[in-house]
Amino acid sequence: MNAGCLTIKELTDAVGSGLTPRMVRHYHQLGLLPQPVRSPSNYRLYTQKDVLRLQRIVALKQQGFQLNHIRHILEVEPEADTNQNLMAQLQQQYRAVMQQISQLRQTASALEGLLGRDRHCQIMQAEVLAQLKLLDVETQAGLGGLEKLWSGLDAEIHTHSEAFSESLQRLLPDLSHRSEIEQHLISQLVLACGDVSLVSFVKLSRDAIAASRKALSSGCQIVVDTQTVAAALDQTRLFHLGCRIETLIDNPHITTATEAELAFWQQQEWRQKLQQVNQGCVLVVGYAPSVLLEVSVAIANQKIQPALVIAMPIGFSHAPAAKRQLMQQQIPFITVEGTLGGGALAATALNALVESLIDKPDCHCYLKGIQNSDLIA
Repeated sequence: MNAGCLTIKELTDAVGSGLTPRMVRHYHQLGLLPQPVRSPSNYRLYTQKDVLRLQRIVALKQQGFQLNHIRHILEVEPEADTNQNLMAQLQQQYRAVMQQISQLRQTASALEGLLGRDRHCQIMQAEVLAQLKLLDVETQAGLGGLEKLWSGLDAEIHTHSEAFSESLQRLLPDLSHRSEIEQHLISQLVLACGDVSLVSFVKLSRDAIAASRKALSSGCQIVVDTQTVAAALDQTRLFHLGCRIETLIDNPHITTATEAELAFWQQQEWRQKLQQVNQGCVLVVGYAPSVLLEVSVAIANQKIQPALVIAMPIGFSHAPAAKRQLMQQQIPFITVEGTLGGGALAATALNALVESLIDKPDCHCYLKGIQNSDLIA
């Protein structure tokens, strides 16, 4: 056997990450890895160059790239024109992925239309399921009969209000390994956007729930990035907990992520305001990625020390990066990975935490408190 070369088992051990010899052979078949030289005994022999290439494949795969995308990325040469060709290829592949997601979303919607029905609709639901088994797609009559059954199923919605909890029990993945507060938080986030797939992207640090309960119970300061987020908060409960709401970008005309992002970059006063937030506050970012980036820098430089950061800004490049930077900090956090987010989700997350601490008071005395004590700054 050649000196310095690795067998396929030694190669997988060197790369790690759960890689198996079977996966390596599959990568050979796809053209991701070049075919190795063979020993006199016909063993595959690998070099350190193969180890490096395989490490790159594994790393890109862990970041979400599909194998055909990875092959294009690894094959491209560093010339500018080739990079342009690669970007065009990746854009085309992105559109294909989005089309697949759209098709899967249609399938999910059809399943949700059945599984999400409550007990009041179960009789009609059973008829629809029976008809699906007998459906003759070759005849227009068969399709018309199914449409009639769907219409009957939809007619049931006029007889009662929607039972959200009952629907979610059938649709949500198993959350039994999470605490009751986390389950409630995730359920509320799903209801806020109507997308069950969000569950896979919700990330909480291990100490997020305990830290939030301690801070909110002590009447901590709540700092939000825009007034739109502040308006969506449960002011009744927050008032009774003694939590005062502070808005960083306190311009009422700024209502979108684009406006909030640009304004925060242009106005130094709001960056300075961020540096002055109270120790132990709860920071809620629902729109501007730059606010979250500044928060991470300030935490890393020990300029601020919030008790919790709820990080759900919107964006396609800065927002995912800002969330990743936050998750590397030694600070409790709740976030939604990737581009997903928004003010409604950020406010919903805080409201779900507050709900776990106090039943909603059956009064509106907080309104007078806002006028007198300037609850929302």
